Amino acid sequence: MKAVRSMVLVSNDPESLARGAQEVYRSFKEEVQSYGLENEISLTMAGEVGRKDIAPMVIVYPEAVVYGPVSREDVHTIVEEHLYKGRVASNLQAPARELTGRIAWLSARKGTLPAEKRIVLERAGLIDPDDIHDYIAHDGYTALGKALTEMTPASVIAEIENSGLRGRGGAGFPTGSKWKFVSKTVSDKKYVICNADESEPGTFKDRLILEGDPHTIVEAMVIAGYAVGADEGYIYVRGEYHLAQRRLAEAIRQARGMGFLGKNIFGSNFNFDIHVHSGAGAYICGEETALIESIEGKRGEPRSRPPYPTTHGLWGKPTAVNNVETLANITAILRHGAGWYRQLGTINSPGTKVYTILGNVNVTGLIEVPMGITLREVIAIYAKGMKDNATFKLAQTGGSSGSIIPASLQDTPMDFDSFGRAGVSLGSGALLVCDENTCVVDLARVLLNFFRVESCGKCNPCRIGNQRAYEILGNIAEGTGTMKDLDDLQKISGFLYQLSNCGLGQTAGTPIRDVLAHFRAEVEAHVRLKVCPTGVCPMSGKRTPVL
Repeated sequence: MKAVRSMVLVSNDPESLARGAQEVYRSFKEEVQSYGLENEISLTMAGEVGRKDIAPMVIVYPEAVVYGPVSREDVHTIVEEHLYKGRVASNLQAPARELTGRIAWLSARKGTLPAEKRIVLERAGLIDPDDIHDYIAHDGYTALGKALTEMTPASVIAEIENSGLRGRGGAGFPTGSKWKFVSKTVSDKKYVICNADESEPGTFKDRLILEGDPHTIVEAMVIAGYAVGADEGYIYVRGEYHLAQRRLAEAIRQARGMGFLGKNIFGSNFNFDIHVHSGAGAYICGEETALIESIEGKRGEPRSRPPYPTTHGLWGKPTAVNNVETLANITAILRHGAGWYRQLGTINSPGTKVYTILGNVNVTGLIEVPMGITLREVIAIYAKGMKDNATFKLAQTGGSSGSIIPASLQDTPMDFDSFGRAGVSLGSGALLVCDENTCVVDLARVLLNFFRVESCGKCNPCRIGNQRAYEILGNIAEGTGTMKDLDDLQKISGFLYQLSNCGLGQTAGTPIRDVLAHFRAEVEAHVRLKVCPTGVCPMSGKRTPVL
């Protein structure tokens, strides 16, 4: 099968459908097949993506050429001229001056898709992860060589700062700033930790990086150690990731053998070594201070902060803790420069983001796309639309701790600042896409059950608040809830965020907050009318246990 070289989107909003978008789509399918291009052209129907007066609209990537309005009779010309002969059918092209908003921005990005641009996953699937020579053949360890022979620790940190790289674990804290804090802390010993305890439900991006390109994490950790003044690192891997652990151990063994780990790396005076530490299935150990406690052999419970790990981390020493995806950006930034990296993504959230797509869509899986893509684009282009032509209702970002995104926000650019202004969070990168058959009360109840089970129990707001919220949501689902319960849920959500000791408790209230903010009418229907609009909740009888 040949690689897909072009992507065609046909709008299917109500106005487009009324004007024959389905016929246009079918004609494209027939014409593409007649030219033998079915393995080279990806054809998808997308939601409302632009102006109604040029509907049905067709967008062809990677050129981002917009045609419209397109009739069935126009399809042959577009396929023959643009897709077969490679030249724009200018007579059918929508006037550029009339395009506004998102479509105008897309059209300005000539030669790029709102699409996969692999940095983090550039080698995954292309190299043999067990062969260091294959990694070296694909520019492996050149960034480390550059750092140790051409740059000072301060200039490495400055390059990461200038790139604008922000933590991909969910918080979005500037990576360069974190490294600078550690580097400026005076200590006889410092550490670097890779947080690979990927325990968010529905998230498996870090696993793909670790299994497909383990050396990029090893190389990035050595660079981080050089930058902050550390000589030892730990990779804390989720216990269930057996293949990832094996490949990391092999990568470390090979790197030691080639002189990329150990003493006098690249003939310098810099020494660094790495250990792999397996987790034991505790979700709470994804929190950086609980992870540190676990490495030290203690029970995995979050520490009170301040002080922070940057000054008092592993065994009380300054420690740089970074997520797998964050570290996977480091080598590319040093190889190509901060300016190159800033050409991708948005001004305040440069680079790419890796997402896992799950739920009621036609295609699930994993993608890496520039920061700033919208949820609508992800669903239309990569998920190939909603399953069974269902209506999009909501998406949850970042596993259990992420926000619930309503349909009204599906055109909000997915970057840290845009989502922050909209009152939601980007999370770790899992996108659970749900259709109109999803009950928000049932969804919130399942999430609160997860939090109450995974809570370490150290602080009262989290231990008691999650249990109480779960019980209230159970009553609402069964038709015995009251309007006071909604007020109580709102209060519990606030208490969880304000008073919990760590991120688990603080984000546990997010599903409650988002459901009440965006779907209050549906929740009130459960209480006032004793009706579940989606027919999911039992509304009476014995409570269905959540396992």
